[in-house]
Amino acid sequence: MSGHSHWSKVKYKKEMADAKKGKAFSKMARMITIAAREGGADPEMNPKLRLAIEKARFINMPKENIERAIKRGVGDLEGAVFEEILLEAYGPGGIAILIEGITDNKNRTLAEIKQILSQNGGKLVGEGAVRWMFERKGVISVDPQKSALSREELEMKAIEAGAEDIFWHNQSLDIYTKIEELEKVKKNLEDQKIEIESASLDFVAKEQIEIPKQEKERVQKLFEALDENEAVQEIYSNLKTIL
Repeated sequence: MSGHSHWSKVKYKKEMADAKKGKAFSKMARMITIAAREGGADPEMNPKLRLAIEKARFINMPKENIERAIKRGVGDLEGAVFEEILLEAYGPGGIAILIEGITDNKNRTLAEIKQILSQNGGKLVGEGAVRWMFERKGVISVDPQKSALSREELEMKAIEAGAEDIFWHNQSLDIYTKIEELEKVKKNLEDQKIEIESASLDFVAKEQIEIPKQEKERVQKLFEALDENEAVQEIYSNLKTIL
């Protein structure tokens, strides 16, 4: 496993540093609403909702915001009707990009994303054009600096917990799992007193590619522009570590 883009982590850290909490909370509320609508309001019985709530708490989203989003999802509060979208694109240097979004107006969002891509050296492509380059995986991230264990010990613990694969990204350890085993592996790690930085279902590139530094700078600008769009939730690429 070659690892995957960590734009989502960079994104949330950047948003908090830039005090853009309102936008971050709005995006998380959409994710929670969708999860509650699909699987109900009980996070113990709805893994997708449980992951969304954990992610919301990670960025310090207020409890009342989370509760309102859940109520909208199950119909206890009125609100916009959202739908999930997955868009495929090519970016600068020919990198493959997957864009996950939640929108209340698909046509408007498509037009906005298409414009952002065209303005930043990218282009929208048809369904299936780049999706085959990625696999859906459970991804658990651990910060070794928050553990007394060595890198080798963390790796061993991850394998014992049921990891399918592991990957070091700078100072962070990514633990890959099968989709259906994400919660089990996460619990096994927590039972071993290993602090989890994040857990999610991500698209992981089967292979990563390297592009010139100048093109990487263009990719960075593209990702930042996409992230500014309120409908965009996650951005994945097969670009070898951009930051």
